[in-house]
Amino acid sequence: MTDPQQTPDPKQLLAAIDLGSNSFHMVVAQRVQGEIRTIEKMGEKVQLGAGLDRDNYLSLEAQERGLECLKRFAQRVASMQAESVRVVGTNALRAARNASTFIHAAEEILGTEVEVVAGREEARLIYLGVSHTLSDDLGPRLVIDIGGGSTEFIIGERFETRETESLHMGCVSFRNHYFPDGKISRKKMDNAITHARQELLNIQQRFRARGWENCVGSSGSIKAIESVVRDLNLEREGISRQSMKDLRKRLIDMGRVEKLEALGVREDRRSIFPAGFAILYAAFESLEIEFMSFADGALREGLLYDMAGRDTHEDVRERTIQALQVRYSVDTAHAEAVEQTADRARVQVASAWGLSSPYYSNLLRWACRIHEIGLAISHTQYHKHGAYLMTYSDLPGFSQDVQRSLATLVRAHRRKFNNKIFESHSPEDIPPIKRLALILRLGVLLQHARTNESPPPFTLEAKGSRLSIHLPGDWLDNHPLTLADLQSEQAYVKQADMELVITKGD
Repeated sequence: MTDPQQTPDPKQLLAAIDLGSNSFHMVVAQRVQGEIRTIEKMGEKVQLGAGLDRDNYLSLEAQERGLECLKRFAQRVASMQAESVRVVGTNALRAARNASTFIHAAEEILGTEVEVVAGREEARLIYLGVSHTLSDDLGPRLVIDIGGGSTEFIIGERFETRETESLHMGCVSFRNHYFPDGKISRKKMDNAITHARQELLNIQQRFRARGWENCVGSSGSIKAIESVVRDLNLEREGISRQSMKDLRKRLIDMGRVEKLEALGVREDRRSIFPAGFAILYAAFESLEIEFMSFADGALREGLLYDMAGRDTHEDVRERTIQALQVRYSVDTAHAEAVEQTADRARVQVASAWGLSSPYYSNLLRWACRIHEIGLAISHTQYHKHGAYLMTYSDLPGFSQDVQRSLATLVRAHRRKFNNKIFESHSPEDIPPIKRLALILRLGVLLQHARTNESPPPFTLEAKGSRLSIHLPGDWLDNHPLTLADLQSEQAYVKQADMELVITKGD
């Protein structure tokens, strides 16, 4: 145990913030001799997902609730290093068409990046958090997490996932659709369960075929249901299929969410309790679950262990990039040569172009390693095929923003280079991505010959949208094809409102 009177070393602190559709959660932990020890937990019911209108725009009121919560969280992490704080948005921010407005405000408050993760990446992080709170058994387990806007289903063994899925059903969205007035009727409950079972049709055959030895629930909804089941003496612990049937009858008999007080359900959870119950009931039926235990770990704990892994050379993102290289038979020797050349270029202009942070060096490094994956489909327009693969593949460890940036860099590494390529990015993100793309293009161009010959010593100077490259004159005279490529590149970059200047010298 750590001494409670001892102030933790700020360098050993980690914080994870989960911007959920129903609640915002934060956990602060300390690394102690290779272990992650929780110091503090905070959570507030924000119901960000409830602020989505029919056109998927977040209301100003919902945004304000979220930002006020984050101001309180920010006070706790203000003294921490920015790279030790991870903030992740889930279903509500995935769905919101004006998510960027909220995200930029949140980043200003917290002083760090807000990542919006895809559903399957959310599922992976949830499993990582749950698996670290359970005994290290060797059998496969099914993990279910009911959120405000989505429900994640994962089958895994120990710390590795085997199946991950995120279904578009959550306790807030189901509450709004089936129980908006607080009434719990047999018809409303049946309709909600039927809807959830229809969603589960997408995974039930695949998950049943995979199989599992035990089932674990990990959300506030499941925790509340297990607490009621235990208090009613339907089970000593955990949730059985029969206890779900018994509780379903009791909920319908009660008829109103206000009456759930008698079951010990907290006031802030009563309105969403029937919705969460309907989703879990459907999961028990569709996946033929007989018994579920509860685990306290969740997405935020998964973020902590994911961060700790990145610091100890167990970065899942590196494994993902390596898997892509293997899957699409990438010429790794050439990719490494491009990476070395491109990074030489980045280092020279990092200060002038604001590309010094690990975020940008990692983006460039990963893009170099997978820029040719499209060749597995066809050489013709392979940069477009590669961008498609990067856009629509499941990439464990990557946020949607980073995945989008990698797809753009792959798309932009050859041929046309115009502003349209960068339209999917926010205005403030376009300049650095465009600059990285130009650096990647130079790395590819200078390694175009695919020989063992090292590229020439070159120097770069950047100012605004202008990049000057200085190359030895005798080398250029002996490499006329490279000079022709550079001159063609000058025409390409003009289309993106940039300028490439080529100078010769000794």
